[in-house]
Amino acid sequence: MDTAAAGGNGAMSSPVSQHPQRSSRPIAADVDVFGLSDRGRVRTENQDQFLIGSLHKLLRVHQTSLGEHDLSQVVSESRGFLFLVADGVGGALHGREASGAALRAIAEYVTHLMTLYRRMDPQQETGFLEELERTVRRTHRDLVSRGEEEGDGALATTLTMVAVLWPRAYLVQVGDSRCYRLRDSRLELMSKDQTMAQALVDAGALTPADAERSPLRNVLSSALGGPAATPMTASTDCRWDDVLLLCTDGLTKHVSEAEIQDVLRRRLSAEDTCRHLVDTALARGGSDNVTVVVGRLRTRERESGA
Repeated sequence: MDTAAAGGNGAMSSPVSQHPQRSSRPIAADVDVFGLSDRGRVRTENQDQFLIGSLHKLLRVHQTSLGEHDLSQVVSESRGFLFLVADGVGGALHGREASGAALRAIAEYVTHLMTLYRRMDPQQETGFLEELERTVRRTHRDLVSRGEEEGDGALATTLTMVAVLWPRAYLVQVGDSRCYRLRDSRLELMSKDQTMAQALVDAGALTPADAERSPLRNVLSSALGGPAATPMTASTDCRWDDVLLLCTDGLTKHVSEAEIQDVLRRRLSAEDTCRHLVDTALARGGSDNVTVVVGRLRTRERESGA
C-alpha cells in the first residue's frame, strides 16, 4: 500500500457567544488536523498530493553572544493555516510532478503573501482573496511554461486551497477536488466541480443525477497547467464546531455525501476521520488515488472531561 499521512495543527472556526471559553482565538492545543493519501487498489502511481501548514512570524538568529540554544529560533503562535489538495490529471504524462509542483509553488507564493496580511482587516478581505487567486493563476502559468519547455506532455493538476486567518476562511479551487464543511450537523459543499458534466448541468442540459452517471463528470473544464484554468473563489466565516474536509475525487467516487456527513457528525479525531474515509474508499474498490484532509477544533468540555 502506497500511503502518505501527516498530522498537525489547523483551525476553521470562530467564537460562539454561548461558550465563554471560546471567546478568544483558538490556541495550538485546540487544533486537530490530519491528511492521508493512498494510491488505491488500481492505479500504479499516486498522483495526489496534499499539504497542511501553519503560518507564523519567525525570528531566525544568525549570530548572538547568547548561548547556542538560548535563542536559536523564535516562532510566534500560529497566525493562520493553509490546506492544499491537488490531483494530477490522469491523462497527463506527469500528473504526480504537476500536483507536486503546484503545491510547492503555492506554498512559496502564499508564504510571501502572508507577510502583507498578518493582521487581517475586514476591509482587506477582497484584496486578499484576489491575491490568492493571482497566486493560483501564476502557478498555472508556471506549469504551462514547464510543460512547453519539457515538450513531452502537459503538466496539469487540480488544486483546492483553503487559507484560514481567524475568524475567516478563503477558498480557491481549480478542477474537481472538493472542499466540504460540516456546520450544525449538515454537510455543505463549498467548492464547485469544474467538469464538462457540471457545465452541462449549469446550462440546463443535464440534471445533477444524470451528471453523476455521465462519463463527462471525469472530464475537467479547468485545470492548472491545462488548456484553461478558471479559479473559483469564496470567503466565509468560521465557527468553533465547523469541520473542514478537502478531498480528491478518489473519495467521492466510492463514498457518498450522506456517508461523509455521517462520519463527520461522529466528531472523531481528524486522523480517525481520514483513516475511516480512506479505508471505506479502498474497501469499495479504490479505483483511483484517494486523498483526504480534515481540520477541526477540539471541544474542550468533552475532551477535558468537564
